[in-house]
Amino acid sequence: MAICHEHNLNAPSPQARPFGIQVRLKPGDPFVKLVGPDWQKTHWFSSARERDVVLADMESQHLYSRRGDEPSVVFGKIERPSAGNL
Repeated sequence: MAICHEHNLNAPSPQARPFGIQVRLKPGDPFVKLVGPDWQKTHWFSSARERDVVLADMESQHLYSRRGDEPSVVFGKIERPSAGNL
């Protein structure tokens, strides 16, 4: 679907954000019973540097985590193919 007035967008268009972080659950996580085994979430960014800063924050220990708590998610860097490579 074409965007009629791109200046009205709250975020850059998806093509302008080619760098991503894919978030998935670890196998055997009990949360799978609620969201399903194929659950994933993707966050898109305009630059690799922006993505890497956010990824470092996501992977860091949460301020209010209990000692010994470990995240039950898996993070992965992904990139969209550029428009010229399609």
